[in-house]
Amino acid sequence: MNATAAPAPAPTEPVHPTHCRNCGAALQGPYCHACGQPVKGLMRPLGSVFGDLLDSVFDLDLRVLRTLGPLFTRPGFLTLEYLAGRQVRYVTPFRLFFFLAVLAFFVARLTVQIDANVNLGEGDSAIASATTVEAVVRERDARLKQMDEAKREMAGTPAAAGIAGIEAGQQAIRDAADKRIRELQAQGVSAAPPAPPPAPAFPRDKGLVINGQPWDAEQHPIAIGWLPEFANRWLNTQAQHANANIERLKKDPGAFKDAVLSAIPTTLFVLVPVFALLLKLAYVFKRRLYMEHLIVALHSHAFLCLCLLLVLLAHVPSETFAPDGTWLNSVFDWVEGLLLLWMPVYLLLMQKRVYGQGWPMTLLKYGALGMIYSVLLAFAVSAAAMIGLVSM
Repeated sequence: MNATAAPAPAPTEPVHPTHCRNCGAALQGPYCHACGQPVKGLMRPLGSVFGDLLDSVFDLDLRVLRTLGPLFTRPGFLTLEYLAGRQVRYVTPFRLFFFLAVLAFFVARLTVQIDANVNLGEGDSAIASATTVEAVVRERDARLKQMDEAKREMAGTPAAAGIAGIEAGQQAIRDAADKRIRELQAQGVSAAPPAPPPAPAFPRDKGLVINGQPWDAEQHPIAIGWLPEFANRWLNTQAQHANANIERLKKDPGAFKDAVLSAIPTTLFVLVPVFALLLKLAYVFKRRLYMEHLIVALHSHAFLCLCLLLVLLAHVPSETFAPDGTWLNSVFDWVEGLLLLWMPVYLLLMQKRVYGQGWPMTLLKYGALGMIYSVLLAFAVSAAAMIGLVSM
């Protein structure tokens, strides 16, 4: 009986190939000079692949450490280094900005919280159980005052994204108090309640408001004359989502805060090239390329994201380990204040060092750019709030 011939073993590749497996060109190093394919592929022992991965991550870490120090302490240094051609030793501007923006707002989502003691639900139990009009008014005013204090603390910080949720809760408290007062008056409990504090500009009982009127898909839709029909239809679809989500604000304002903080990095990515264009216009006679201004914009925004991250990290121990009134709490408050003060000073010094103009022109352009960018940033944050309201 003829024995079945054993299959021939698959040809093994040489340990050190002499020609590129992709294009066949003679190899002169770890990469093919003709097509760029690396000599080492993924079809090799897992331990070797894992070792290369660790090497790549370790090298990235070294470059991050070499980059973050100058980014925070030496205004304009990284930009001048990059423009001078000394680039490989530092993290690239876009990767640096992307990494810090994502990290900063991820930490913001974890650390920024809406006070759990603030009742944002409709029909507060203390108001519903009150037996006199005076008790309802007293409880209503106390709740509204507590919420006003929460809004003041959130203003000017990443937590400001949740202010709309606080205002939704305030309107719910007013509605619950009015309802209970009507019930008591119907039962014969007489008393003239004082007028409640003025309602916020965003009336929650009417839902989404367009041009001073409640939005309605049939009676009062969004209709912009110069937009095509499909664009108006898309806007009304988004308005319908936002209108439905307004009710969620009363029960879960944290969802709105998370949605807004998730949308802000995207808006910053849009603002970076716009800010670079503003720099191009401000220094048009410098005859610099737009890409040079874009490097300045990327490093500026990366620095701001780094400072925001440090402020958030300094705020965590301040709340956790340092009660109000203690010396340790004062130290963290000083750290946060100095970081916030360092932001505009750093950007001014960076602009002066990179563009090399005299102080009068630098201050003039810095002020003009700051005002224009502040307006753009306000629009961007408003857009992020609307995106958050739709996507929550």
